[in-house]
Amino acid sequence: MKKAIVLGALALALTSTTAYADTSDKRIALSNNYAGNSWRQAMLTSWETVTGPAVEQGIVAAADAFTTAENQATEQAAQIQNMILQGYDAIVVNAASPTALNGAIKEACDAGITVVSFDGIVTEPCAWRIAVDFQGMGRKEVEFLAEKLPEGGRLLEIRGLAGVSVDDEIHAGIEAAMAENSQFEIVGSVNGDWAQDVAQRAVAGILPSLPEDIVGVVTQGGDGYGAAQAFLAAGRPLPIIIMGNREDELTFWKQQKDESGYETYSVSIAPGVSTLAFWVAQQILDGVEVPKDLVVPLVEVTQDNLEEMLEQTAAGSVTNVEYSLEDAQAVIADAS
Repeated sequence: MKKAIVLGALALALTSTTAYADTSDKRIALSNNYAGNSWRQAMLTSWETVTGPAVEQGIVAAADAFTTAENQATEQAAQIQNMILQGYDAIVVNAASPTALNGAIKEACDAGITVVSFDGIVTEPCAWRIAVDFQGMGRKEVEFLAEKLPEGGRLLEIRGLAGVSVDDEIHAGIEAAMAENSQFEIVGSVNGDWAQDVAQRAVAGILPSLPEDIVGVVTQGGDGYGAAQAFLAAGRPLPIIIMGNREDELTFWKQQKDESGYETYSVSIAPGVSTLAFWVAQQILDGVEVPKDLVVPLVEVTQDNLEEMLEQTAAGSVTNVEYSLEDAQAVIADAS
């Protein structure tokens, strides 16, 4: 799986003879703005899984993870300022806002600290950014529905955490694809916060006001299973609900596929992107020239590979990819 996503051979583009500074005394911190869903929990678990051995092996001196109590940019900015005072050499950030943290990020850079943002990226020029094409993700959802439902119909949109760049980008992709597929109409929108329980309550709340003939649900991940439960509880026909690679979503999809041939599509960013951000930070500290913007592919689940992907997805978690140093070197080489 990982080798299919990252072209490991590209690592050969980095010469093994280049001398880099030692990073064994360097301390890296993770600043995370939210941990209230399975994707974020998997992201933190992946961070620990990969950075723990890196610390034990002396590659870095520390790789501490911190999560704010609330998804508030002001709180995360204060967290980053504390990290500056604590003398971390690099800060890896999953940001609550693409712009509201820029002041704190600039303070870190001015203090000589490397800042690498991922997933929820920042716009401050001194920081590095690792992301997928979230607009492309939104487009893929509508394009899948257009292929399966050429006559179109009414859709429900479930958005993520309001104010976070990921939510804005996926929504923008959905809007762009909708403009090209006028046979569809979005007749309702709710925020699911990328959490199944929140999405279920939100969808249950809006369903009574929606037409009966909802043919599809475009989502952002962590919300598909909750949406399905809301439709079923309301006695409504199950539309095509785009899933987000969560184990409960894939399990539900397989059950429906086995029972009735239900077809859908699932797409998300791998939670293990946090581990790629860690290795990118380590490489920057090690003296490697790294482009400011790095792109990683989406992880897609289809009708054909559903069983395979579900088998490798842990219960209660998300279909994942964890990155090694060599993978990071390949991504850097590919972008250089």
